Parts: sequence; C-alpha cells; structure tokens
Amino acid sequence: MKIKILSILFFTGLSLLLQASPQEDFEKANKAYMAGFYENAASLYEKILESGMDAPDLYYNLGNAYFKMNDIPSAILNYERALKYDPGNEDYQYNLRVANSKIVDKIDVLPELFYKRWWNNLKIVLSPDGWALMALISFVFIFISIAVFFLARSIQTRKFIFAAGLVLLFIHVISGIIALQTFREAKNQKTAIIFTPTLPVKSSPDESSIDLFVIHEGLKVTILDRIGEWHEIRIANGSKGWVEASHLKPV
Repeated sequence: MKIKILSILFFTGLSLLLQASPQEDFEKANKAYMAGFYENAASLYEKILESGMDAPDLYYNLGNAYFKMNDIPSAILNYERALKYDPGNEDYQYNLRVANSKIVDKIDVLPELFYKRWWNNLKIVLSPDGWALMALISFVFIFISIAVFFLARSIQTRKFIFAAGLVLLFIHVISGIIALQTFREAKNQKTAIIFTPTLPVKSSPDESSIDLFVIHEGLKVTILDRIGEWHEIRIANGSKGWVEASHLKPV
C-alpha cells in the first residue's frame, strides 16, 4: 500500500507551544508507518482527526495503517471516508477493492440500466466541490462568450462563439445538476461499515424477531431508518433488515 504525504496547516496559539502540532504528529505518523510501526501511526492519525483536522489523504493513510494491522473493517471505513471527499481517486478505489476482497461477504450488486451506470461513473470523475467549481467557471465563460459575440464583427467568428456558448451552457447545466445531486446524496444517504464478525439481520427492530440473513464485518450497508438503538439497513443486492446501531460505524 502506498502512503501519501499531505501538508496539514496547524493552528497558532499558546497551547501549541505545550504540545505537538497536527503537522508534527502527521510527520511522526508517516515516519512510524514507513518504519513498520503501524499501531503508532494509526494512533497518531486518529489523534490528528480528533483535533479537528479533516483531509482525504489523512483517512487514506489511516486506512493503510489499519490494513497493515489486518484490521480490515477499519481500513474499509477510512478508505470509504476518503472517497467521500475525492470519489474519483484511483488509489483510494484500488485500496478499497483490495480490502473488500478480504471480507467474507461477496454481495452481488443490483444491476443498473446502462444510462444510470454511465451517469454514476460520470459523477465520480470530480468531487462535489469540483463539479460546483466547473459549473461556476462555465457560467463565467458563458458571459464572456456573450460579450465577445456582440463585439465580434465577423459572421464566422459569431458562429464559432455561438457554438462555443452552447457547449459551455451544456457543461454548465450538467455540472450544476451533478453538483446538486452529489451534495444531496452526501447529505441524505447514510452508509456504514459492519464491525461485528458475524451479525444476524432481523426482520424487525427486536432481538426476538426472525433472522432474515447473516452479514459479516467489513461489509458496507446503507442506513434507511432508525428506531431507538436499531437501524434498518440495505445491502448491495437490495435485501433489507434491522441491526443494532452498536454493530456498525457510519461512513
């Protein structure tokens, strides 16, 4: 597993004179990882997260440390958290696939129509922030193209600018739709990783209810509802049921 080095901005203040800064902790964690002290590295990465710092490569490095410790559920959890920030990152995706290959459950994903699959693949090309930036940039260039169109004297130039404006409008609309959709999904869709070696999924939020099926640690589930200490979950093949919240950790 590769480890990434990122620059973490650290806070100024008197308190930082008495303790290591997040940047210093991060450098120590990287050195510990490279030296093979994976538990120390994971502890330092966790300490940085507890201090309020948040970055995709930090989750990625933490996932790598847990993977080396053979704590596969924790590795998967942190790879998934990294992908929430940067869904198109190939390193994150690859390491997540490797970690998922080591869990017990191999769930067949519900088949998607080709256009839905194409749309979902397009959405992960950029992060939600990236799509929002694309929409903003294309909006600015639309106004520039309008100004150039009216200033241009040549018919050929106007035709070219008009065609370019239509392309920019298309990019703006698509980028805006994807940005809005991905932000809504990030806000509304809640996923979690199972942290219990073997977990029966119940037919209702009651310990005495019927076992519908069994899942295992490391599996990613979607949380649909919550009643008290119980979550209704759905797995990739569409099967649903109830588990206690203590058995999973949210992505």
